[in-house]
Amino acid sequence: MKITILGSGTSTGVPMVGCSCPVCRSNDPRDSRTRSSLLIRHGQRTILVDTSTDLRRQALREGVTYIDAVLFTHSHADHVNGIDDLRGFHFIHREIVPSFASPATFETLKTSFPYIFREYKGSGYTPILKDHDVHGPFQLFDLTVIPVPLEHGLTSALGYRIGSFAYLTDCSAIPDSSLPLLEGVSVLVIDGLRWKPHPFHFHIETAIAAVHQLKPQRTILTHLSHDVLHADGEKLPPGFEFAYDGLEFDIP
Repeated sequence: MKITILGSGTSTGVPMVGCSCPVCRSNDPRDSRTRSSLLIRHGQRTILVDTSTDLRRQALREGVTYIDAVLFTHSHADHVNGIDDLRGFHFIHREIVPSFASPATFETLKTSFPYIFREYKGSGYTPILKDHDVHGPFQLFDLTVIPVPLEHGLTSALGYRIGSFAYLTDCSAIPDSSLPLLEGVSVLVIDGLRWKPHPFHFHIETAIAAVHQLKPQRTILTHLSHDVLHADGEKLPPGFEFAYDGLEFDIP
């Protein structure tokens, strides 16, 4: 299973419009961050996690030609507003792709993007996604996908675990009831917004503290803001690193 970080940035992206801070002016390509999303390739299957605002750009950059399924973590704009870019894949393959999310997330998606999920009589537009409510672990192709409930400030989000890999973006706490779902994870991608505290996201210090009880071999901090210079990853403890757009790694 190959994992690709499609986007490693927070909701504004980096550079942020109107900003001239050192990170936004950085010449390090790893400091240029599109909105957070993930690609999972397993055999001949390609699974997308979130349709970020920058999906078209990310898919072109990584040469993505087919999407077999979509997992949604939650319905915030930076994670879903690229959903219309799925039409390009549909125009070529004409398949309705399975998608998975919490009922609350689908409620927002179907209100904001109803044409993605159902055909309007006489419109000529066919659905692109088939919705499947997530209530617990499910089978996707030959993989077991385990949803991991997370706290995202005053709201909630879902992380996902597949095998020894877990993706926990947009979270400010991992509920005690979710910790057993993460036992034995070896590679963890987790929210680590910035150095300073934030009410709706782990910042770097709290992300590190949360991960220590899970003890993965490798931890990658994502959803990074323009307060984080990639080169400062040398300040992180052993086993921790910053994500960057296009980062790839294999999970046995």
